[in-house]
Amino acid sequence: MSRLAEILKSRRQRLAELIDFPVLLRSGAFKSRNFPANTYPFRASSHFLYFAGLSLPDAAVRIEDDRLTLFLDDPKPSSALWHGEAPTRDQIAAEMGADDAYPLSEIATFAAVSDDPEFTNAIVKLRLIQDESAIAEIRKAIAVTVEAHQAGMQATLKAQTESQIRAAMESVILSHNMTCAYNSIVTVHGEVLHNDQYHHSVQPSDLILADVGAETQTGWASDITRTWSASGNFSPTQRAIYEIVLEAHDRAIAKIRPDIEYRDIHLLACETLAEGLVELGILRGNPADLVEQDAHALFFPHGIGHLLGLDVHDMEDLGDLAGYEPGRSRSSRFGLGYLRLDRPLKAGMMVTIEPGFYQVPAILNDPARREKYREAVNWDRLASFADVRGIRIEDDVLVTPEGSEVLSLALPTNLEQIQKQVKS
Repeated sequence: MSRLAEILKSRRQRLAELIDFPVLLRSGAFKSRNFPANTYPFRASSHFLYFAGLSLPDAAVRIEDDRLTLFLDDPKPSSALWHGEAPTRDQIAAEMGADDAYPLSEIATFAAVSDDPEFTNAIVKLRLIQDESAIAEIRKAIAVTVEAHQAGMQATLKAQTESQIRAAMESVILSHNMTCAYNSIVTVHGEVLHNDQYHHSVQPSDLILADVGAETQTGWASDITRTWSASGNFSPTQRAIYEIVLEAHDRAIAKIRPDIEYRDIHLLACETLAEGLVELGILRGNPADLVEQDAHALFFPHGIGHLLGLDVHDMEDLGDLAGYEPGRSRSSRFGLGYLRLDRPLKAGMMVTIEPGFYQVPAILNDPARREKYREAVNWDRLASFADVRGIRIEDDVLVTPEGSEVLSLALPTNLEQIQKQVKS
């Protein structure tokens, strides 16, 4: 039995401990771009990948106990002209350790459930805790991502536009025969949280926020963010804010261990950010009270991170089912509404930690918020930090039985080391 087949069988066996009925998972199909033969790159459903291991278009697998049945049509003879010779259904079945293999049309002759709450909950329970194979794949993705960020830093001094830095980063990922796990964020406008524009010119006074992650050929993701100065030298105001974000990042990671509530880690980062902003004179008041009032969210509106696995925001296709402990729901609070993960941590969980500071015009210029936080914010003092649009520092962290392991530790967060990397 191949290593892949052993891994998949182990996952089926663990699934069989949670449900006692046959289930069906479909991989998905190619999507066309403008005309049928011009397709977007195919990527199978993550739930299919978890149990099938191979990104097969127009395929399905049936699982009953630890038995795996593959449904897949053999390639048409004409496809060899355009796509080359492809493995047969039986060859693919052997690679994944399937017990049987049939054409896709024969699915209807087999009983199976594809959409059942008990099955969905079982998938969540399994995928929340990463097995050794998954962790090994995520490590591979992270190693390439670290290299990509280093390339981006080194390309910055000669770059005229964001796109040139992005190209340097993504070329590393492509050179390892991997893909990007999500649309890269490489921007001088770090205040736009999911910025997908790359045309802006790069000025020496700018900060570059790069949120870029590789995905392995088997679908496992990484997610790392670093922020650096385009000139290699942070201004005093940029340095001051960066150090506050880094302190929030470091305190949050230090708190990670089994049974700790992820929400408490988020709140610790919020209070750390508030403490730093009070010291700088941007916020006024007691840090804990400011967090309770959501004043910190003026500058840190999102959550501290999320699950990581076969998706960069793992299992968020299921809404909050994976991210939130049963019985919990999202808060309506300004400072908690974007928290993506609210459950106690367990050994084997993979999470990101990504505090930030952003000056988002839509938030800071909102009349209602300006009035609400009139006493909490020293707006004149804030104006002196105009060269800090956005800073985020993000690492990928494995929860271990003893605490945690930062899998992306090879990429420095220390400001001096980052400056050295940019200038190298």
